Amino acid sequence: MTDAQQTFIDLAVHLALQNVEEGGKPFGCVVVRDGEVVVQATNHVAQTGDPTAHAEVMALRAAAEQGVTSLEGHDVYVTAYPCPMCLGALYYAQPDRVFFAATREQEGEHYEDGNRLMTLATFYDEYAKPVEERNLAAEQLPVADPAAPFTAWKSRHPDE
Repeated sequence: MTDAQQTFIDLAVHLALQNVEEGGKPFGCVVVRDGEVVVQATNHVAQTGDPTAHAEVMALRAAAEQGVTSLEGHDVYVTAYPCPMCLGALYYAQPDRVFFAATREQEGEHYEDGNRLMTLATFYDEYAKPVEERNLAAEQLPVADPAAPFTAWKSRHPDE
């Protein structure tokens, strides 16, 4: 680990600790490019009631407000390995690397962020199950042309 990496992961942990002191959840995120902090964010689920307001998502939103729509060339530092929602968001954002302080197991020894559909220990497994076996019921309903929005998009963007 480099001194810079240590500084940024320590900042992510500091942000999380500060957020706990302020009544929030224990998560912080720092986005870095070329050794400089681009954005930093904390989890705001408790403060806002928005279940998507995780630190990583808040950081991506803050980056987008600055015109940063791709994290290519950026590194992300977080307090714990990202949950599936945040991991998916990071895959879409495409950072070069994600650094984390705690594993999901280390987090789970002291903190549970689950609900009636999943726990920290089972959340990743939900995605590997066939749709019909997942705890969140999902059913395809018949429509005249389920692909219509996508074919319309493709006709407007033939090279993408």
